[in-house]
Amino acid sequence: MRKFLLTCLTAGVSVMTGYAQPLFTYGSNSVSKDDFLRVYKKNSINKKPDMSDTALKSYLDLYGLFRMKVAEADRQHLDTVESIQRELDNYRKQLAKTYLTDEQVTNKLFHEAYDRMKENVHVAHILISCPPGTDTAAPYAKIDSLYKLLESKKADFETLAKEFSDDKGTRDNGGDVGYFTALQTVYTIENAAYNTPVGKYSKPFRSQFGYHIVKVLDKRADRGQVKVAQILIQTSKTKGEEGMAAAKKRADSVVAMLKKGASFEDMVEKYSDDQFSNKEKGVMKPFGTGKMVMPFENAAFALKKPGDISEPVKTDYGYHIIKLLAKTPLPPYDTIMPTLKHKIENDSRAQAAREIFFNKVKEKNGFKEYPENVKEISQKFNEIPDTGKDAKVVKADNYTHLSKPLFVLGGKSYLQHDFAKFFESLTHGKLNGPRATVVHDAYGLYVNNVVNDFEEHRLENENPEFKNLMEEYRDGIMLFELMDRNVWSKAAHDSAGLAEFYEGHKSKYTWEPGFEGAVYKFKSKGLQDTGRLMLQAGNVSDEDMVKQINTQANPDGVTVQKGRYEFSRFKDATQAELLSNKMKISSNPNGPYTIIYAREVYTGPGQKSLAEARGYVVAEYQDYLEKKWNEKMRKEYPMVVNEKVFKSMVK
Repeated sequence: MRKFLLTCLTAGVSVMTGYAQPLFTYGSNSVSKDDFLRVYKKNSINKKPDMSDTALKSYLDLYGLFRMKVAEADRQHLDTVESIQRELDNYRKQLAKTYLTDEQVTNKLFHEAYDRMKENVHVAHILISCPPGTDTAAPYAKIDSLYKLLESKKADFETLAKEFSDDKGTRDNGGDVGYFTALQTVYTIENAAYNTPVGKYSKPFRSQFGYHIVKVLDKRADRGQVKVAQILIQTSKTKGEEGMAAAKKRADSVVAMLKKGASFEDMVEKYSDDQFSNKEKGVMKPFGTGKMVMPFENAAFALKKPGDISEPVKTDYGYHIIKLLAKTPLPPYDTIMPTLKHKIENDSRAQAAREIFFNKVKEKNGFKEYPENVKEISQKFNEIPDTGKDAKVVKADNYTHLSKPLFVLGGKSYLQHDFAKFFESLTHGKLNGPRATVVHDAYGLYVNNVVNDFEEHRLENENPEFKNLMEEYRDGIMLFELMDRNVWSKAAHDSAGLAEFYEGHKSKYTWEPGFEGAVYKFKSKGLQDTGRLMLQAGNVSDEDMVKQINTQANPDGVTVQKGRYEFSRFKDATQAELLSNKMKISSNPNGPYTIIYAREVYTGPGQKSLAEARGYVVAEYQDYLEKKWNEKMRKEYPMVVNEKVFKSMVK
């Protein structure tokens, strides 16, 4: 039944009550022929559905029972159980993510990203830092003044980047970022790079990091990906030029040996200092533009044919000898689409798509904001003291008197104290960091959450597919809860019922001939001999043996497994062997080193106690409970099949 339940769920169970050719009724409910066939055929995705009388009747019986149990879960109002409501809400949020987007905008972003991946852009930039929520006036004035210097030709880009850029990683080399392609930087920077001609610079624009001016130094066709192997002759900066010279000399000697026919793999093993690629015989993961330091990347792409080997290539890590294994161009759009979709969903452009969608929802549902009321609640948060008992603590109860609307959506007002509750829940009441930034970001999240929740709950009324999926999941988790109450947990925890079931069926739970004792596994032949002598002496317990053999120097010298074993399931010793000698020693030159010791041998069958047979008893008790429950469901929801409609399906 559990397997059938999962199959039904993945098939997309959806029942519509109505009069369009009812196939069967169960109690006061009905299922149409079309609904049944849709589910039945979806369960035959990879094969042609069997439309024979036998196959259809078999599935109809199981499916009818499934619908009865869902009806029973509805009757018991299991959808009001808090854990089920919570799970449904979580599922709704996860499922809604794929629906709360503008499909046209999203498809446009997919194609835009792929088209940009055909080209690499070499850029430099100037960054004036301005985190979200901070005062923008001074950073904008600074970037604007730098832009005017460029426009008036009073300064060149490289000089301004070195002097004023807040990007420490690129400032010293004039803001040079290197080459990149689509999906390798934030969307706003990518847009500026691809929309600016070579040799030109963009107007100032803002990203999450601050204000930028981007200069495009070059554009070239994408080079695809290369797969290479490398030998790295490493040196540290502390060794200076002398260290680099020694590394170069060593790299030259390796190249000389390769030219004389030495195996690249052998040279990797003997000389390479790259602990990561050495494990793979020097082979590195395929890479494209922007993934490696530029000298290494250029040298790798400069190799023409698989098997070609470079001269030593100098980087900050030392000298690299690179062997080309394969070159692959950018794959066609259809083949790269799933990967592209995943990247875009986790890229900053996905947020842009969501904002477009949310703006449409706002516009459609009469969103109106009251900035003066937003400013008032923000100011209240700014007045919270930095010291004392309630320092930097937001308590929503302190703001219940603030009831002015922050915004209206769908005719409902969202008030100042509603935001205070959200803020306390979001931050656990902690007001840490720059006040303006924290409150600004929290308010933005609050608006998005409200819009998201608003549209989530409308989806079930406006999108039939979403509604069906939610109904499937609801039916599924309610049915699991019902099964757990009536079968799974009941069988495990109903000790009286379990004991009664055991007593009524105890003749089934017996031991076959076997022995009770222990199996000792030793790490070496010497330790096995020590253990044998202890067992033969008969004056040491298993616990003492383990303590004596498993020393700090040899912690896993012996392991002991005790219990009752049946000869039919135990291949290491026979009844005859253990009857003649209670000890069986098994020792091969390379192990394992085993001793089987029988403290008692049973030549005939024996009764298992409930504790010994518990696993089997619980499983069979579950089956018993499920059969009884199924009978009860069939009585409470009698199923009547319309034979005429059923026969119309048979082929």
